[in-house]
Amino acid sequence: MNDLQITVDVAKELGVTIPADGSPEIRQLIVNFINEMLLTDFEKLISILYRVDINENKLRQVLKENPNTDAGVIIADLIFERQVQKIKSRQEFRRDSTISDEESW
Repeated sequence: MNDLQITVDVAKELGVTIPADGSPEIRQLIVNFINEMLLTDFEKLISILYRVDINENKLRQVLKENPNTDAGVIIADLIFERQVQKIKSRQEFRRDSTISDEESW
């Protein structure tokens, strides 16, 4: 899966409306969405981060270590990182289709 597809998947997961042309501004739309949530609906952002499975301690640590970096960028990066982890995990543990149902667990 390429970076653009991961970005599109993250946008869909967050409910961010993306341009039909799949332009590279999608990532910036995600950052803007996160910043908007920080300002207007923090509870919704927390809910999204929980659903996406962002480690709270890691988020706090990264924010603390980067006080001059846009929090929306930091959070977006963590979401992308988590999405890549999920994809790798799914690929790693994909069921072997050559094993019959009787032999599988």
